[in-house]
Amino acid sequence: MNPPYLASGRSLSRRHFLKGTGGALLSLPLLEAMSPAFVRGRSSHPPKRLVAMCATLGFHAPSLFPSTPGREYEMTPYLSRLKDHRNDFTILSGLSHPDQQGNNGHSSEMTWLTSARRPGLSGFKNSISLDQLIAAQIGMKTRHPYLALSTNGRSMSWTANGVAIPGETSPGKLFKSLFIDGTEAEVVNEMKAFKRGRSILDTVLGEAKKLERKVGHRDREKLDEYLTSVRNLEVRLQEAEDWVQKPKPTVTAPQPKDIDDQADAIGKQRLMNDMIILALQTDSTRTVTFQLAGMNSVPAINGVNTDWHNLSHHGKDPEKIGELKLIEEAEFSVFNEFLTRLKSIDEQGESLLDNTSVLFGSNLGNASSHDWRNLPVILAGGGYRHGSYLAHDETDNTPFANLFVSLAQHMGVEIDTFGSSTAAGITGLESA
Repeated sequence: MNPPYLASGRSLSRRHFLKGTGGALLSLPLLEAMSPAFVRGRSSHPPKRLVAMCATLGFHAPSLFPSTPGREYEMTPYLSRLKDHRNDFTILSGLSHPDQQGNNGHSSEMTWLTSARRPGLSGFKNSISLDQLIAAQIGMKTRHPYLALSTNGRSMSWTANGVAIPGETSPGKLFKSLFIDGTEAEVVNEMKAFKRGRSILDTVLGEAKKLERKVGHRDREKLDEYLTSVRNLEVRLQEAEDWVQKPKPTVTAPQPKDIDDQADAIGKQRLMNDMIILALQTDSTRTVTFQLAGMNSVPAINGVNTDWHNLSHHGKDPEKIGELKLIEEAEFSVFNEFLTRLKSIDEQGESLLDNTSVLFGSNLGNASSHDWRNLPVILAGGGYRHGSYLAHDETDNTPFANLFVSLAQHMGVEIDTFGSSTAAGITGLESA
């Protein structure tokens, strides 16, 4: 079931519907009065957002990439699922992160948003992911600096110290954190926790300053960096404390029920997409990652009888590829629904899609051989001039991180490099 859009603040809800047979919902058209209150009440330009979605078992490249580049490319089986949005996205090939050979064939999923080299091998330490870099700059403008979401508990998000951030897998829990205010007692307890945190930081700062007077120049430089990070944490702690005391956005949808059927991978993808849209529409966050993990079991899709991971290692077996395409076509259909919803939400004459850069792809170019080169990458929305297939050299790949620099700049983060980038942008990709 695809629930209708839900409004924020005090705007008119679209959750007025007629219930038909089978429990289907017939939603009202999206009216101006239903637009989010934060959009209707401001004269400033709507904020920019970033959503990054990674399907960790890849996509069958011949079903995705067109045969010729440019604006006149012919639709492929997967892209035909997005045909209504041809001018809303750009497809790119010939991109990758360098040196992604790791401790196993799937280790490159750890570095899809970081570009750190040799994932999982001896001495490996991950670096900050793109979303966390952006969240560190603009995250406190919203209640949630970022959302790290997942279908299996892992996420694409990594801290500046290379620590993995767990992924939220429950749409129900996510809804509660976004829209359900805590009881008075819960708020009091949260405030006490913040005060304890400030007390601990005060102690740490005091001890570090004492130590600073006793160490040499190099150690003082390291301590200086440490003290700066602690002070930044103090600021974030204060801002988080302020958010706890503010009411959450009002939506009229009930808390969603999580999907119990572990095989319903497509249903899980769709339901989490619904939550992402609500989070963006209510300006609860501006940075989202979503790891779409594959399964070592059979997904609940008609015509699929083999476990997904096995199918991804098809070895060019036509029967396996046929089943695999059914799964991946379903993924693209749900992605099409996501783009359609973003495009239907008006923000001062623009759409939510216009103001949201959506990165959709995989850490594997050829999952059958665990090849991390020539990654499948689609960029939608975000104010770029779309409608083209940008084919880069499939042998001498362009650094995928070049695109990250452009995405960060679109979000207002002033950087010229990120990770393994060699340029501040992708050739052929221009702002509208």
